[in-house]
Amino acid sequence: MANWTHHRARINGLDMHYVTEGEGPLVVLLHGFPHTWFSWRHQIGALAAAGYQVVAPDLRGMGQTDVPDRLEDYRVDNVVADICGLLDHLGHDSAVFSGLDYGQFIAYDIAIERPERVRGVIGLQNPFYAAYDRLPSEIERERGREHFNHMSYYLDDPDGARADLDGHPREILTKIFHVLSGDGDFMQVWQHPPGTTYRQALPQPPALPWSWLSEWELETYVSEYSRCGFGGGINWYLAADMNWTYRKSRADNVTRTPFYFLCSASDVDLMNWHGDDPIDKLKEHHADVRAVRTVSGGGHLLAMENPTEVNKVLLEFLAHLDGASSTN
Repeated sequence: MANWTHHRARINGLDMHYVTEGEGPLVVLLHGFPHTWFSWRHQIGALAAAGYQVVAPDLRGMGQTDVPDRLEDYRVDNVVADICGLLDHLGHDSAVFSGLDYGQFIAYDIAIERPERVRGVIGLQNPFYAAYDRLPSEIERERGREHFNHMSYYLDDPDGARADLDGHPREILTKIFHVLSGDGDFMQVWQHPPGTTYRQALPQPPALPWSWLSEWELETYVSEYSRCGFGGGINWYLAADMNWTYRKSRADNVTRTPFYFLCSASDVDLMNWHGDDPIDKLKEHHADVRAVRTVSGGGHLLAMENPTEVNKVLLEFLAHLDGASSTN
Protein backbone atom coordinates (compact mmCIF):
# COMPACT_ATOMS: atom_id res chain seq x y z
CA MET A 1 0.00 0.00 0.00
CA ALA A 2 1.12 3.55 -0.70
CA ASN A 3 2.40 5.64 2.19
CA TRP A 4 1.87 8.97 0.48
CA THR A 5 1.06 12.01 2.57
CA HIS A 6 -0.86 14.84 0.91
CA HIS A 7 -0.13 18.43 1.88
CA ARG A 8 -1.38 21.90 1.07
CA ALA A 9 0.61 25.05 1.68
CA ARG A 10 0.65 28.70 0.65
CA ILE A 11 3.83 29.01 -1.42
CA ASN A 12 4.84 31.94 -3.65
CA GLY A 13 1.28 33.27 -3.56
CA LEU A 14 -0.23 29.94 -4.62
CA ASP A 15 -2.20 27.32 -2.77
CA MET A 16 0.03 24.39 -3.69
CA HIS A 17 -0.71 20.69 -3.36
CA TYR A 18 2.16 18.24 -3.02
CA VAL A 19 2.73 14.63 -1.96
CA THR A 20 5.58 13.31 0.17
CA GLU A 21 6.97 10.01 1.31
CA GLY A 22 10.14 8.96 3.10
CA GLU A 23 12.99 10.56 5.01
CA GLY A 24 16.48 11.45 3.89
CA PRO A 25 18.05 13.53 1.11
CA LEU A 26 15.40 15.33 -0.88
CA VAL A 27 14.33 14.28 -4.37
CA VAL A 28 11.78 16.47 -6.17
CA LEU A 29 9.78 15.04 -9.09
CA LEU A 30 8.18 17.52 -11.49
CA HIS A 31 5.40 16.43 -13.87
CA GLY A 32 4.38 17.70 -17.31
CA PHE A 33 1.06 18.25 -19.10
CA PRO A 34 -1.54 16.77 -19.00
CA HIS A 35 -0.30 15.22 -15.78
CA THR A 36 -0.32 15.67 -12.03
CA TRP A 37 1.89 14.45 -9.19
CA PHE A 38 0.23 11.06 -9.76
CA SER A 39 2.42 10.41 -12.80
CA TRP A 40 5.21 9.62 -10.29
CA ARG A 41 3.15 7.03 -8.39
CA HIS A 42 5.58 4.22 -9.25
CA GLN A 43 8.68 6.18 -8.29
CA ILE A 44 7.68 7.81 -4.99
CA GLY A 45 7.59 4.66 -2.89
CA ALA A 46 10.60 3.05 -4.53
CA LEU A 47 12.83 6.07 -3.89
CA ALA A 48 11.46 6.52 -0.36
CA ALA A 49 12.20 2.88 0.45
CA ALA A 50 15.80 3.47 -0.63
CA GLY A 51 16.26 6.25 1.94
CA TYR A 52 15.13 9.44 0.23
CA GLN A 53 12.49 12.01 1.04
CA VAL A 54 10.46 12.26 -2.15
CA VAL A 55 8.27 15.24 -3.00
CA ALA A 56 5.95 15.42 -6.01
CA PRO A 57 4.05 18.72 -6.33
CA ASP A 58 1.23 19.66 -8.63
CA LEU A 59 2.74 22.42 -10.78
CA ARG A 60 0.89 25.72 -11.05
CA GLY A 61 -2.13 25.48 -13.33
CA MET A 62 -2.60 21.74 -12.90
CA GLY A 63 -4.01 19.25 -10.44
CA GLN A 64 -4.90 20.64 -7.03
CA THR A 65 -2.55 23.63 -7.18
CA ASP A 66 -3.98 27.04 -8.07
CA VAL A 67 -4.61 27.88 -11.74
CA PRO A 68 -3.48 31.48 -12.42
CA ASP A 69 -5.16 33.23 -15.36
CA ARG A 70 -2.40 35.60 -16.53
CA LEU A 71 0.20 34.29 -18.96
CA GLU A 72 2.91 36.19 -17.06
CA ASP A 73 2.22 33.90 -14.13
CA TYR A 74 3.65 31.01 -16.16
CA ARG A 75 6.95 32.76 -16.83
CA VAL A 76 10.08 30.85 -15.87
CA ASP A 77 11.03 33.02 -12.89
CA ASN A 78 7.61 32.55 -11.29
CA VAL A 79 7.71 28.77 -11.59
CA VAL A 80 11.30 28.61 -10.35
CA ALA A 81 10.16 30.63 -7.34
CA ASP A 82 7.37 28.09 -6.74
CA ILE A 83 9.79 25.20 -6.44
CA CYS A 84 12.43 27.07 -4.46
CA GLY A 85 9.63 28.25 -2.17
CA LEU A 86 8.60 24.62 -1.74
CA LEU A 87 12.16 23.74 -0.68
CA ASP A 88 12.09 26.60 1.83
CA HIS A 89 8.75 25.38 3.16
CA LEU A 90 10.17 21.87 3.58
CA GLY A 91 13.28 23.19 5.31
CA HIS A 92 15.75 21.93 2.69
CA ASP A 93 18.59 23.93 1.19
CA SER A 94 18.85 21.76 -1.91
CA ALA A 95 17.47 18.71 -3.71
CA VAL A 96 17.95 16.37 -6.62
CA PHE A 97 15.44 17.21 -9.35
CA SER A 98 13.92 15.09 -12.06
CA GLY A 99 10.99 15.76 -14.33
CA LEU A 100 9.19 15.26 -17.58
CA ASP A 101 8.13 17.74 -20.24
CA TYR A 102 7.56 21.18 -18.69
CA GLY A 103 8.63 19.80 -15.33
CA GLN A 104 12.02 18.82 -16.70
CA PHE A 105 12.54 22.25 -18.26
CA ILE A 106 11.84 23.86 -14.88
CA ALA A 107 14.44 21.57 -13.31
CA TYR A 108 16.95 22.92 -15.85
CA ASP A 109 15.88 26.48 -15.09
CA ILE A 110 16.44 25.96 -11.37
CA ALA A 111 19.87 24.44 -12.04
CA ILE A 112 20.83 27.46 -14.14
CA GLU A 113 19.32 30.23 -12.01
CA ARG A 114 19.63 28.75 -8.52
CA PRO A 115 22.44 26.15 -8.69
CA GLU A 116 22.97 26.34 -4.93
CA ARG A 117 19.53 24.70 -4.55
CA VAL A 118 20.44 21.76 -6.79
CA ARG A 119 22.46 18.69 -5.75
CA GLY A 120 21.90 17.14 -9.14
CA VAL A 121 19.51 16.83 -12.07
CA ILE A 122 18.23 13.62 -13.61
CA GLY A 123 16.91 14.41 -17.07
CA LEU A 124 14.07 12.19 -18.22
CA GLN A 125 13.28 12.11 -21.96
CA ASN A 126 13.77 15.87 -22.51
CA PRO A 127 17.55 16.37 -22.85
CA PHE A 128 17.46 20.18 -23.01
CA TYR A 129 15.12 22.96 -24.07
CA ALA A 130 13.39 22.46 -27.41
CA ALA A 131 15.64 23.52 -30.28
CA TYR A 132 14.09 26.78 -31.50
CA ASP A 133 16.26 29.34 -33.30
CA ARG A 134 13.43 31.90 -33.27
CA LEU A 135 10.11 32.42 -31.52
CA PRO A 136 8.40 29.04 -30.97
CA SER A 137 5.07 30.45 -32.15
CA GLU A 138 6.54 31.29 -35.57
CA ILE A 139 7.94 27.80 -36.09
CA GLU A 140 4.91 25.97 -34.75
CA ARG A 141 2.47 28.06 -36.79
CA GLU A 142 4.49 27.31 -39.92
CA ARG A 143 4.15 23.61 -39.15
CA GLY A 144 0.48 24.12 -38.46
CA ARG A 145 -0.09 25.50 -41.94
CA GLU A 146 1.13 22.20 -43.41
CA HIS A 147 -0.72 19.77 -41.15
CA PHE A 148 -2.39 19.58 -37.77
CA ASN A 149 0.03 20.63 -35.04
CA HIS A 150 -1.09 20.58 -31.43
CA MET A 151 1.13 23.52 -30.48
CA SER A 152 -0.21 25.83 -33.19
CA TYR A 153 -3.71 24.56 -32.31
CA TYR A 154 -3.29 25.91 -28.78
CA LEU A 155 -1.73 29.15 -30.03
CA ASP A 156 -4.33 29.92 -32.71
CA ASP A 157 -7.49 29.08 -30.78
CA PRO A 158 -6.78 28.78 -27.05
CA ASP A 159 -10.38 29.38 -26.03
CA GLY A 160 -11.69 26.77 -28.46
CA ALA A 161 -9.02 24.29 -27.43
CA ARG A 162 -9.78 24.85 -23.76
CA ALA A 163 -13.50 24.37 -24.28
CA ASP A 164 -12.98 21.21 -26.33
CA LEU A 165 -10.61 19.61 -23.82
CA ASP A 166 -12.65 20.69 -20.80
CA GLY A 167 -15.76 19.21 -22.39
CA HIS A 168 -14.19 15.79 -23.04
CA PRO A 169 -11.56 15.10 -20.36
CA ARG A 170 -11.77 11.30 -20.44
CA GLU A 171 -11.50 11.12 -24.22
CA ILE A 172 -8.61 13.55 -24.56
CA LEU A 173 -6.59 12.08 -21.70
CA THR A 174 -7.01 8.53 -22.93
CA LYS A 175 -6.02 9.49 -26.46
CA ILE A 176 -3.01 11.61 -25.44
CA PHE A 177 -1.65 9.03 -23.02
CA HIS A 178 -1.87 6.25 -25.59
CA VAL A 179 -0.45 8.17 -28.54
CA LEU A 180 2.57 9.26 -26.45
CA SER A 181 3.23 5.74 -25.23
CA GLY A 182 5.48 3.19 -26.86
CA ASP A 183 2.36 1.53 -28.27
CA GLY A 184 1.15 4.73 -29.96
CA ASP A 185 2.15 6.51 -33.14
CA PHE A 186 2.22 10.28 -32.79
CA MET A 187 2.99 10.62 -36.49
CA GLN A 188 -0.65 9.73 -37.18
CA VAL A 189 -1.63 13.05 -35.61
CA TRP A 190 0.35 14.95 -38.23
CA GLN A 191 -1.53 13.21 -41.06
CA HIS A 192 -4.55 15.43 -40.41
CA PRO A 193 -5.03 18.79 -42.17
CA PRO A 194 -4.96 22.24 -40.57
CA GLY A 195 -8.23 23.11 -38.90
CA THR A 196 -8.62 19.70 -37.28
CA THR A 197 -9.20 19.67 -33.53
CA TYR A 198 -6.81 17.82 -31.28
CA ARG A 199 -9.54 15.34 -30.36
CA GLN A 200 -10.17 14.60 -34.03
CA ALA A 201 -6.49 14.27 -34.88
CA LEU A 202 -5.66 11.82 -32.09
CA PRO A 203 -6.12 8.15 -33.06
CA GLN A 204 -8.64 6.02 -31.21
CA PRO A 205 -6.84 4.04 -28.48
CA PRO A 206 -7.63 0.46 -27.46
CA ALA A 207 -9.94 -0.11 -24.51
CA LEU A 208 -8.49 -0.03 -21.02
CA PRO A 209 -6.85 -1.61 -19.15
CA TRP A 210 -3.48 -1.36 -20.88
CA SER A 211 -0.34 -3.06 -19.66
CA TRP A 212 0.72 0.14 -17.90
CA LEU A 213 -2.55 2.02 -17.19
CA SER A 214 -5.67 0.76 -15.44
CA GLU A 215 -9.14 2.26 -15.50
CA TRP A 216 -8.84 3.57 -11.96
CA GLU A 217 -5.47 5.20 -12.70
CA LEU A 218 -6.99 7.01 -15.69
CA GLU A 219 -9.93 8.01 -13.52
CA THR A 220 -7.52 9.80 -11.17
CA TYR A 221 -6.47 12.09 -14.02
CA VAL A 222 -10.01 12.50 -15.33
CA SER A 223 -11.23 13.50 -11.90
CA GLU A 224 -8.48 16.09 -11.44
CA TYR A 225 -8.80 17.68 -14.88
CA SER A 226 -12.59 17.66 -14.71
CA ARG A 227 -12.19 19.87 -11.68
CA CYS A 228 -9.21 22.12 -12.56
CA GLY A 229 -9.71 22.18 -16.34
CA PHE A 230 -7.02 22.20 -19.03
CA GLY A 231 -6.60 25.98 -19.16
CA GLY A 232 -3.56 26.07 -16.89
CA GLY A 233 -1.72 23.49 -18.98
CA ILE A 234 -2.60 25.34 -22.18
CA ASN A 235 -1.21 28.52 -20.61
CA TRP A 236 2.18 26.82 -20.36
CA TYR A 237 2.05 26.49 -24.17
CA LEU A 238 0.85 30.06 -24.65
CA ALA A 239 3.76 31.31 -22.54
CA ALA A 240 6.29 29.60 -24.84
CA ASP A 241 7.41 32.80 -26.61
CA MET A 242 7.72 34.66 -23.32
CA ASN A 243 9.82 31.89 -21.81
CA TRP A 244 11.96 31.44 -24.92
CA THR A 245 12.73 35.17 -24.82
CA TYR A 246 13.35 35.04 -21.07
CA ARG A 247 15.83 32.19 -21.42
CA LYS A 248 17.58 33.85 -24.36
CA SER A 249 18.14 36.92 -22.17
CA ARG A 250 20.13 34.95 -19.61
CA ALA A 251 23.89 35.15 -19.78
CA ASP A 252 24.13 31.38 -19.66
CA ASN A 253 21.78 28.50 -20.45
CA VAL A 254 24.10 25.65 -19.50
CA THR A 255 23.57 23.65 -16.31
CA ARG A 256 26.69 23.22 -14.19
CA THR A 257 25.35 20.90 -11.51
CA PRO A 258 25.80 17.09 -11.78
CA PHE A 259 23.65 15.83 -14.65
CA TYR A 260 22.31 12.39 -15.48
CA PHE A 261 20.05 11.46 -18.39
CA LEU A 262 17.58 8.64 -18.90
CA CYS A 263 15.49 8.15 -22.04
CA SER A 264 13.64 5.56 -24.08
CA ALA A 265 14.75 4.65 -27.58
CA SER A 266 11.36 5.53 -29.12
CA ASP A 267 10.38 8.83 -27.47
CA VAL A 268 8.55 11.06 -29.96
CA ASP A 269 9.58 14.22 -28.09
CA LEU A 270 13.26 13.31 -28.09
CA MET A 271 13.17 12.50 -31.81
CA ASN A 272 11.27 15.57 -33.03
CA TRP A 273 11.87 18.64 -30.83
CA HIS A 274 15.57 18.61 -29.98
CA GLY A 275 17.34 18.58 -33.33
CA ASP A 276 19.54 15.87 -34.79
CA ASP A 277 21.47 13.56 -32.46
CA PRO A 278 20.34 15.17 -29.18
CA ILE A 279 22.22 12.68 -27.00
CA ASP A 280 25.47 13.68 -28.69
CA LYS A 281 24.73 17.32 -27.87
CA LEU A 282 24.11 16.88 -24.15
CA LYS A 283 27.49 18.36 -23.21
CA GLU A 284 26.63 21.55 -25.09
CA HIS A 285 23.78 22.11 -22.61
CA HIS A 286 25.06 20.40 -19.44
CA ALA A 287 28.63 21.01 -18.33
CA ASP A 288 28.81 18.11 -15.87
CA VAL A 289 27.29 15.05 -17.57
CA ARG A 290 27.84 12.07 -15.26
CA ALA A 291 25.92 9.24 -16.99
CA VAL A 292 23.48 8.57 -19.83
CA ARG A 293 21.18 5.58 -20.13
CA THR A 294 18.81 4.56 -22.93
CA VAL A 295 16.27 1.85 -22.15
CA SER A 296 13.86 -0.10 -24.31
CA GLY A 297 10.21 -0.65 -23.51
CA GLY A 298 8.27 2.59 -23.33
CA GLY A 299 7.62 5.85 -25.11
CA HIS A 300 7.41 9.40 -23.80
CA LEU A 301 5.61 8.31 -20.62
CA LEU A 302 8.50 6.10 -19.59
CA ALA A 303 8.09 6.46 -15.82
CA MET A 304 4.58 5.03 -16.06
CA GLU A 305 5.20 2.56 -18.86
CA ASN A 306 8.40 0.95 -17.61
CA PRO A 307 8.64 1.81 -13.91
CA THR A 308 10.80 -1.15 -12.91
CA GLU A 309 13.63 -0.14 -15.24
CA VAL A 310 13.17 3.58 -14.53
CA ASN A 311 13.32 3.07 -10.77
CA LYS A 312 16.42 0.90 -11.13
CA VAL A 313 18.23 3.56 -13.16
CA LEU A 314 17.08 6.42 -10.91
CA LEU A 315 18.46 4.60 -7.86
CA GLU A 316 21.73 3.88 -9.67
CA PHE A 317 22.08 7.55 -10.59
CA LEU A 318 21.26 8.69 -7.05
CA ALA A 319 23.74 6.21 -5.55
CA HIS A 320 26.42 7.42 -7.95
CA LEU A 321 25.69 11.06 -7.06
CA ASP A 322 25.75 10.34 -3.32
CA GLY A 323 28.93 8.32 -3.66
CA ALA A 324 30.63 11.07 -5.63
CA SER A 325 29.47 13.68 -3.12
CA SER A 326 30.81 11.67 -0.19
CA THR A 327 34.30 11.61 -1.70
CA ASN A 328 34.48 15.34 -2.35
